[in-house]
Amino acid sequence: MTAMLPDGYQLVSIDEDRLTEFREVDEFGFAEHLDEETLKHLTFSIPFDRTRAVERDGELVAVHGSFPFTMTLPGGTGPCAGLTWVAVRPDHRRRGLLSAMIRDHLSRSLDRGEAISALFAAEPAIYGRFGYGSAADVLRLTIPRGAKLRDVPGSAELTVHLRTADREQHEQLLIDLQAEAWSDRPGWVNRSTPGLRERLLTDPPAWREGAEPLRVVTVHRGDAVVGYALLARKEKWDEADNPVYTATVRSHGALDPAAAHRLWSFLLDLDLVTSVSAAFAPDDVLPTLLIDSRKAKPVIVDNVWVRVADVPAALTGRRFSTPADLVLGIRDGLLPDNEGTWRLTVAADGSATVTRTDAAPQLTMEIRELGALLLGGRSVSALARAGLIEVAEPSVVAAADTAFRWHSAPHTPWGF
Repeated sequence: MTAMLPDGYQLVSIDEDRLTEFREVDEFGFAEHLDEETLKHLTFSIPFDRTRAVERDGELVAVHGSFPFTMTLPGGTGPCAGLTWVAVRPDHRRRGLLSAMIRDHLSRSLDRGEAISALFAAEPAIYGRFGYGSAADVLRLTIPRGAKLRDVPGSAELTVHLRTADREQHEQLLIDLQAEAWSDRPGWVNRSTPGLRERLLTDPPAWREGAEPLRVVTVHRGDAVVGYALLARKEKWDEADNPVYTATVRSHGALDPAAAHRLWSFLLDLDLVTSVSAAFAPDDVLPTLLIDSRKAKPVIVDNVWVRVADVPAALTGRRFSTPADLVLGIRDGLLPDNEGTWRLTVAADGSATVTRTDAAPQLTMEIRELGALLLGGRSVSALARAGLIEVAEPSVVAAADTAFRWHSAPHTPWGF
């Protein structure tokens, strides 16, 4: 797969000596600026052997990189290239630079044995044309103070501590808690580099927008920490001098229902605060426990996007919910090795084999739809009703839907 570029442009690898240039392209692309004081708080998180750029006349004009993730799949895990820091200088747009970088990224991912690529999309309209499918959602809730929760046995016995975030005291503790709370959910990716681990507690004053320094809430069962939240409150008073503070939860996790109940009982009863905002998996504990969910303001947005780079490796890396024998037609304009017809055979234990076949496809889809289905959170039936999956044999739709679905909604719950 050749990454075609206009005359005068070339793809180059980046090392630490060109990090300032790399950041500058990203700043031009995202209309932002990191001052020297903010940069003191930041550690570059991408391994330099995974950073790439487009250069013209010795100047960097487009950049991208990737993380070496392990992604949780339904019933398994797989190596995943986490595409990030994608930017093209505005004065070099519409020249095919992004397309060339995506081709380069996918080619290099395959060379490393990464059958999956994933990303968070700054603009969701961009990445579908490169084969990325929206594979998961996030539920963002703004919850009023005092919102009541259903009782959970054991919650009242737990204790809560509130502290200012401290890297030495909290970083590894919270990373371990986050992994234990979330790592069996499809879509989870590990914090695979030192920079990503540090990012959890990075809190430059310039990013606070008037809020307090980052605080840590921990929930304790005896000596064990069984839940946490990272949050910051922002001071605000109305015209009658009443406090109308807001609290934003950056990241949270709990190891069991009692811990989740105790955590959110505390967060929803903070003095001066009128509302708490946080992000959840669509089937998370807190939305289920709310007695009056209508008082919480919901916004559902896309979460992680998935691109299948190697069809048989990606499908055999996950488990399926029921046995199945399906013939799938796959269209992929970027990776010809994925094109064609594949037989997906699922055994009683949920494991799969995937082989080429000359049989007529029962279901035909673009590679982006296969990426959307991979984590088990999208519906074959819904995609078929929308005309995004072509159905030659209607009788197989329900079987495919059940096989691909998983018992927990996919979600990448970083919240950085």
